[in-house]
Amino acid sequence: MEMLLNASIPNVLPLPQFISINHNHARRRSLRCFGKNGESNGLSSGPFQMDHDDMEVHQNHSQSFNSKEEKQIDIWRLFKEAQQNILYLNKQRLMAMEELDRVKNERNSLLNKIEQLEAKKQGNTRRDKLATSSELLLRIDSMVLTGIIGGREASDFRKLVMDSRGGVADDFYDAIYKKDAELLAELHHFSVKGKKKGFHIVHICTEMEPVASVGFLASYVTGISRALQRKGNLVEVILPKYATLNLDEVQGFREVEAQFYSYFNGQLHENRIWTGVVHGIGVTFIQPVYYSSFFSRERVYGYSNDFERFTYFSRASLDYIVKSGKQPDVLHIHNWQTSIIGPLFWDVFVNQGLEGTRILLTCQGFDSQCLEQPEKLALCGLDPARLHRPDRLQDKDKAHLVNILKGGVVYSNKVIIMPSIELNDRIISRLAHGLEPTLNIHKDKLLIAPCGFDKSTWDPSLDKFLPQNYSADNVKGKSVCKASLQRHLDLPQQASKVLVGCICSDISDFDLENLKMLVWMASKRGVQFIFMGFSQSAGISTALEFFQEDVKDENMRFIDNYDEALSHLIFAGSDIMLCPSFDTPLLQVPLKALKYGTAPIAVRFADNRFRHFGDHDMEITEFSQFINKTFAKMSLSQAIEEIKNNPSEWNRRITDAMTKDFSWDAECSDRHHDAYASIKGL
Repeated sequence: MEMLLNASIPNVLPLPQFISINHNHARRRSLRCFGKNGESNGLSSGPFQMDHDDMEVHQNHSQSFNSKEEKQIDIWRLFKEAQQNILYLNKQRLMAMEELDRVKNERNSLLNKIEQLEAKKQGNTRRDKLATSSELLLRIDSMVLTGIIGGREASDFRKLVMDSRGGVADDFYDAIYKKDAELLAELHHFSVKGKKKGFHIVHICTEMEPVASVGFLASYVTGISRALQRKGNLVEVILPKYATLNLDEVQGFREVEAQFYSYFNGQLHENRIWTGVVHGIGVTFIQPVYYSSFFSRERVYGYSNDFERFTYFSRASLDYIVKSGKQPDVLHIHNWQTSIIGPLFWDVFVNQGLEGTRILLTCQGFDSQCLEQPEKLALCGLDPARLHRPDRLQDKDKAHLVNILKGGVVYSNKVIIMPSIELNDRIISRLAHGLEPTLNIHKDKLLIAPCGFDKSTWDPSLDKFLPQNYSADNVKGKSVCKASLQRHLDLPQQASKVLVGCICSDISDFDLENLKMLVWMASKRGVQFIFMGFSQSAGISTALEFFQEDVKDENMRFIDNYDEALSHLIFAGSDIMLCPSFDTPLLQVPLKALKYGTAPIAVRFADNRFRHFGDHDMEITEFSQFINKTFAKMSLSQAIEEIKNNPSEWNRRITDAMTKDFSWDAECSDRHHDAYASIKGL
């Protein structure tokens, strides 16, 4: 039977061999002649007539023929029945195998879902503990502002919370909802159960994901804050209270019922204070009352009075820190918008209980610096004459103006340079923008740090958006994701087809003519392309439409609107991910691609984008070292050739890349922690 089941059945079946029968004797004719008297001579040419003997012979032959014919019909019928049975059994066998595969896939999927739920449960438990600690710290701030406790007692309570994060979460999970007096009583009776060493870091910034997201700064603040807090540091964030805040993921959002004033333009002005917890990070929102129009607008940036808006916020943030009795180890400021905190801190606030605090500035590029009239510095209480000097805030090229970002560099203890959001060709010009003399003078402060990504969201072994999860140890699920992506976008489902993805914030970031040529040549070789835009700007969509018209092909698909679930599938299902460059921080495309076993290929490669800044001996990052050794100098055509002609080497590269950790929790947080440690020792 096994041989029958596995037998190959031809399309045309051979007919059974029938016995040949000679019918000539049954067709014999006789010739009869009649005489005059009518007697016959026994012959006839008329119709056939048989005598008795002939009739008997004929009947015997007919019976024999009919019997054999019936047997042959029976054999043919049995043969067809056997054939149909074999086909039926084969069909049943295939159906059983398909059902077995389906059950196996469902079992694997169920196991993956269980693992994801367990991981999510553990993550939620950890987030709850972090959120409890952060909310407790915000309640301490509130009690200081309302005069229930003093600054010294508040400082002791904060240290208590920092030194015993886990114990606080267990003992105060319900207490944080009690009234201030009851909470204060429990704080007094709280015993320290465990101690951890860490830094108290306060970010004063203009963006945080997902509350106020415009560019890379938002994901950076959230990502690095969560990573540092997971490693035992206490991290807080102070933001303006924009009218356009996304409060969906803010836990415990509430207004502090206390009066708080800050200095601006020669007077004290009232502010409303709001607090909440975002991904376990305590966040304070400052809302001006008199200058309410500063942050009640549709956009975060792009107004003629941006200097006044963010200078007000910077001064109010420092006033709030002093008023609430905070004594952080580090004030972490960002770009020009909060760079004024540098001179403000050292000239006005350092002697107001902040003697142990230090300043760290992060720059996502030096292209935006903010040049202003010197007299405007007086708005926040600074002395223009003291600061309008070449070694302080005076601009190099426009000496009659002050350079706010330059002031941040001069007055910070450390400057971390992140990959620039502007996609220029040469790293030196991107980092300088007229600040070369200042950066040279303060070169010992400079530190290069890579960006990162959220590995709790971007991990193919746990990704909830994928039809099948996979990892560097077992990459079978990647081919399933590729087939699913092809099917979803109605592309030919062939594993041998090279699939190239591209998720970009602005198609104009690319050298479009070069990109068109690369895409056209590759598509003629059967390479499939998927382009997805990531921008709310109508101009970006229009540019993508024009590009689509120029390179339209059956092997290409264009998605105008960003789709979170589909973006995960594109990372997982693509063989190659096109990037404008390797230091595009907004979407962290190269970093995510490596994690998902997809090769990041820059359209403009080999342009020395990872060179050191000037001649300074600045250590390059692990990411730049790895990408230089693997994909930095590889063109799209070279990548396609290696996939097709040297798959073993390609798979080795990809598997090795998947084992690397370039998330916020890895090198990025380590470099920040080292920077905090170095300035605390100053």
